[in-house]
Amino acid sequence: MNLIFEKSRTGRGCSILPKSDVPMYSLDDKITRKTELHLPQVAEVDISRHYTQLIKRTHGLNNGFYPLGSCTMKYNPKVNEEIASLPAFKKIHPLQPAHSVQGCMEVIANAEKYLCEISGMDSMTFQPAAGAHGELTGILMIKAYHEARGDFKRTKIIVPDAAHGTNPASATMGNFTTVSVPSNAEGCVDIEKLRELVGDDTAGLMLTNPNTVGIFDKNILEITKIIHDAGGLNYYDGANLNAVMGVVRPGDMGFDVVHMNLHKTFSTPHGGGGPGSGPVGCKKFLAPFMPVYHVVERDGSYDFDMPVQTIGSVKAFYGNFLVVVKALTYILNIGAEGILEASQNAVLNANYMRALLSKTYDIAFDGICMHEFVISLEGLKKNTGVSALDVAKMLLDRGIHPPTMYFPLIVHEALMFEPTETESKETLDEAVDLLLSIYEAAQNNEEQFHQAPLHTPVRRLDEVGAARNLVLRYQF
Repeated sequence: MNLIFEKSRTGRGCSILPKSDVPMYSLDDKITRKTELHLPQVAEVDISRHYTQLIKRTHGLNNGFYPLGSCTMKYNPKVNEEIASLPAFKKIHPLQPAHSVQGCMEVIANAEKYLCEISGMDSMTFQPAAGAHGELTGILMIKAYHEARGDFKRTKIIVPDAAHGTNPASATMGNFTTVSVPSNAEGCVDIEKLRELVGDDTAGLMLTNPNTVGIFDKNILEITKIIHDAGGLNYYDGANLNAVMGVVRPGDMGFDVVHMNLHKTFSTPHGGGGPGSGPVGCKKFLAPFMPVYHVVERDGSYDFDMPVQTIGSVKAFYGNFLVVVKALTYILNIGAEGILEASQNAVLNANYMRALLSKTYDIAFDGICMHEFVISLEGLKKNTGVSALDVAKMLLDRGIHPPTMYFPLIVHEALMFEPTETESKETLDEAVDLLLSIYEAAQNNEEQFHQAPLHTPVRRLDEVGAARNLVLRYQF
């Protein structure tokens, strides 16, 4: 398939803009381009066909099963998209005065109320554009809290060895030193090792619960108490909230600040680079450090509040507003009972799939999982030469998006499955049967697995070469 630039022909195009009805304004020569802008010159029919071809090559939830572990790729009701497309939401401008967007501000205020109730927090900002952005926001709030008290010696953030990779990255961007705490044999935080690591230089802990191997840490109250007793704060990575929303709240586990991924848990299509939203909630004592533009109600109307010790702005204006609209629509549509049922079904689906696969595949950690589970193909690779990557590529040929590969790092040859609550028993049965047949085929046909995928538009790529020799723009 050719790139849109390769389809370009000089002089070809289509008229899509009406003739301007306002006077022409010329920009200052200092800020104008000195070279012609390279844009493809194609007819409208070529544009339409090009993007239709791209759609056919894209695998999403509308195409088939998408069990991407720790990413919650679930089906999102189209009605939420419709609500977010209403002109009163879609056609506002961020520079409008507060009195002209009272309805939109009410959306933000109500979303804050419900999400605080779900997470056990007291205040929330919607500025962060994604989960990792929310992590950095929370880390900066923790930093501001310690420094406001004159406590500058707290320079370390403790992160489990099974954490999402963004956790240590966010801590480093906040100018903290990351300290890794190992997991125990059950896949949870090693309590005794944690005790050895904390001290008067501990600024906080970053943790997701259930963790990345899909286990709810039964020692969570002890873990957060250890950090609090040392004078640190607890940060909850909400990437795995889809397993526990409506069941248990991070605020009740002892967490002081949390981010939630609206684009995973609360109904915005996830993937493709956005749009995302990673709102950050916090306990009351951290509210003075929140980013700017916090919506508050005063005398029957809504206004923007400037927290007294704010860390400033982390994104232009108020965050990705339409994502918040979808989240609020989702919450109001399914209600408190639906929130609980979604989590329960996510856990049920994961355990159903895990139990069926455990008869053949090696499950990384035994026992009941939460919304996701991890299998290890270390034994399969040793016996047959077929790796986790090979199995993932073979799944592409069978119409299923591969699960998360080689994560978490504490499991060798890992594949992490998260089926989510929106998949039916029939879909899970089909996926399990396929995975069992792949395991059997691996015993006798190693070479075919090394060549997979065989039937996709693009065959196996040189991923290492692509990573080391980046080509990020078209060479004219």
